[in-house]
Amino acid sequence: MTRKRDRLQIIYDILHFLQGRKGKVRPTHILYKSNLSHQMLTSYLTELTSNGFVIEQTDKKGKKLYEITKKGQNFLRDFHVIRSFIDSYGLE
Repeated sequence: MTRKRDRLQIIYDILHFLQGRKGKVRPTHILYKSNLSHQMLTSYLTELTSNGFVIEQTDKKGKKLYEITKKGQNFLRDFHVIRSFIDSYGLE
């Protein structure tokens, strides 16, 4: 049985998906890939936007698009380093 993802892992998953897409992504695509409810995704995207990890834009049709920022990319890099450190000591 798999254990539940913690908050940082969910943030990592969202940012990792955005980085892999290399461009602007609609929230529906993020919703499917992150496996969250609409309410939870909205909460995470609001937090990520307010902290500067993601920018929210609007396309010509008025639909929201999200893109990872340099700060978000730095978080992914640092998270990977920390996760590798924890795994190397068998703490998880």
